[in-house]
Amino acid sequence: MNQSSSSHPLTKRLAGRNLYLIGMMGCGKSRTGPPLAKELAYSFVDVDEVIERLLGKSIPKIFEEEGERGFREIEAQVLNAIGQRHSLVVATGGGVVTRHENWGVLHQGIVIWLDLARDDLLERLKLDSVKRPLLETEDSDGVFDALLNERRPLYLEADLQVIIGTEEPEFVVQKILESLPSILRSQEDLGAPQTTSD
Repeated sequence: MNQSSSSHPLTKRLAGRNLYLIGMMGCGKSRTGPPLAKELAYSFVDVDEVIERLLGKSIPKIFEEEGERGFREIEAQVLNAIGQRHSLVVATGGGVVTRHENWGVLHQGIVIWLDLARDDLLERLKLDSVKRPLLETEDSDGVFDALLNERRPLYLEADLQVIIGTEEPEFVVQKILESLPSILRSQEDLGAPQTTSD
């Protein structure tokens, strides 16, 4: 997608850096990504959709055939390929943060954690028609809690934590756009020459 003169003022400051949306399944990464990309005149990529297109199979089918370890290998390869491109908003899978090497790609861009409360996440997942392979168990709430406890410290490594509730994606996008300047400012300060005063 070409950047137009009417793109958001932040687009120039981002200088083509990718924005990676992370967070638990059900937090709204795939719904928030497209309107965020539109605001910035970026392109949107959903990692799970890319994997499904490449393999010609659904995520549940890949999990069934490859297991979680096999799926994570494929996910890491796809993320690495996406990281070679620029000016993207990328919706990642909830478990992308669990592989150390993925952070090398994520931190080349700006990592945004969509942090939705546990009960709201579960409510969304129960209403969602999408099958979640890791939750295909009798104790899905217990498994979910274990995943959340494992991943939360990793999500905290994001550049930006956006606490959300039941807002529409467009509202979440505005929260992200309002918060991004402080992240960009701190990154620009890190790159600036140090000055000392007598």
